[in-house]
Amino acid sequence: MYQYTEFDRQFLRSRAAQYRDQLQRNLQGSLSDDEFRPLRLQNGWYLQRHAPMLRVAIPYGELAARQLRALATIARNFDRSYCHFTTRQNLQFNWIALDKSADVMDLLADVDMHGIQTSGNCIRNITSDERAGIAPDEIADPRPFCEILRQWSTLHPEFAFLPRKFKLAVTGAHEDRAATAWHDVGLHVLRNAAGEIGFRVLVGGGMGRTPIIAGTLREFLPWNQILNYLEAVVRVYNRWGRRDNMYKARIKILFKAQGEAFRNEVESEYQEILALDGAPHTITQAELERVSASFTPPLRTPATASDPAAVEQRLRALAAAEPEFGRWLQQNVAAHKDPALRAVTLSLKRLGYAPGDASADQMDQAADLADTFSAGELRVTHDQNLLLPWVRAEQLSELWRAATQAGLARANIRLLTDMIACPGGDFCALANARSIPIAQAISERYQDMDELFDLGEIDLHISGCINSCGHHHSGHIGILGVDKDGKEWYQVSLGGSDGSTLSGAAVPGKVVGPSFGAIEVPGVIEAVLDTYRLQRNPGETFIDTLRRVGHEPFRQAANGARLEQPDDQTHLLQHNPGFARDAQEA
Repeated sequence: MYQYTEFDRQFLRSRAAQYRDQLQRNLQGSLSDDEFRPLRLQNGWYLQRHAPMLRVAIPYGELAARQLRALATIARNFDRSYCHFTTRQNLQFNWIALDKSADVMDLLADVDMHGIQTSGNCIRNITSDERAGIAPDEIADPRPFCEILRQWSTLHPEFAFLPRKFKLAVTGAHEDRAATAWHDVGLHVLRNAAGEIGFRVLVGGGMGRTPIIAGTLREFLPWNQILNYLEAVVRVYNRWGRRDNMYKARIKILFKAQGEAFRNEVESEYQEILALDGAPHTITQAELERVSASFTPPLRTPATASDPAAVEQRLRALAAAEPEFGRWLQQNVAAHKDPALRAVTLSLKRLGYAPGDASADQMDQAADLADTFSAGELRVTHDQNLLLPWVRAEQLSELWRAATQAGLARANIRLLTDMIACPGGDFCALANARSIPIAQAISERYQDMDELFDLGEIDLHISGCINSCGHHHSGHIGILGVDKDGKEWYQVSLGGSDGSTLSGAAVPGKVVGPSFGAIEVPGVIEAVLDTYRLQRNPGETFIDTLRRVGHEPFRQAANGARLEQPDDQTHLLQHNPGFARDAQEA
């Protein structure tokens, strides 16, 4: 993990002190709410439907156990003892009183954390593959570049007030686990024919009202020029991005409208930066090595059973004796570039909890697991789970038992109930409909693990509004909350992809028909999945069956599941007692 310097820590302490002064002036009335609003947003503080919401940055998903414990303490002492992990590797608190917000800022700064640029029209938290630095299919570790990008973009004086928010994602692997094509800028680390490291630069991806897949701006850019090139990209966007219409302000609209003219202007700007400005942001080899030194693998003691073949044989025997352990090995455990290690996902998808939610006790327990089994390090995943990146293979059985006791070992990773969902209308003032009760109803219907394994790998994504925080466009099955005549309704789309190997090239799903009432949605999903069972070939996944047979049989099944009078939504939308909380916000 990146090790903060004394400069980094002093910066965070100064920022927290500055915020405390702003907050006190606001509470005393000398700084109006309108004047205070942009200042608190720049530190991640929103005022949502019911209470303030704090979004905490977890840059490129890396989290130390000590940081997770600090977050658990904040949840327990300042919130309602839980938090929410997002698809962009952030964490959100939903019930912290505003007059306590400066105290929370100080606690975050104590563990090298903050909410800077998790809001506002600026370059947001930079995300990456949760298996960065450990994946066997990796070309090069993207984390040092992510950190250099973070430092470059933080409080960049020219890009503090862009036309709209700006999101970057970076991957260093052959498989795109960072959904880069759905970002304003996506960066793929690659090697050219000469073996040199560089980036393929994608631009103009995004969801929202107009889902667009990013296009390639540069096939290969030398690694040391990435900051100069991004400077050119964001300058062109800052110059021409629309400020008169927030729905058309993202770079995806500009790139789609200008096409080749956009490419040419970026290239011209880039050449001027190189020639006239002297390429001020060229990354030196010394700087890359300085930052990379923070990302060396942790030292580990010699394995008790060093023979990989013997370890594998023992794991197979344990899996045969305990089928639940075998399922967990299959779904939650991934290969590692070090043959003696594994990457293990802790599932945050449990009945009675919103997808991505974790209680303070669970966070403490996950931190304990990280200290015991993963060199004190965790990762936040794009799918709203936690990952342990440094687990020794011979300790998998012990880890499984400990994670099971903590409620973090459900073997549903990449299965239907490992769904992505935004907090929706229970929290967010922007949402048209609630996401959590829909997720809960579908999860209740599909609790049988035999049935989940039979259905196989399915991405189900739920958004409470067109802002698409639940990434419904990229789900094999996507659900979007819409407002119709003041009531909550839901569109269902099929065939989306985030760009991973399982899903194929990134593509938005297609809506299957008019919107459905909330009480109809579980039946619609069931009808779609029953159609899949009837249509699939042996061993075929849901997305492969859908692409082979087309949308029509699924559309007919979905529309055939409509109720005659779906207007009464109250049966489904009552809060499940298992949530044990008041209304939520995002």
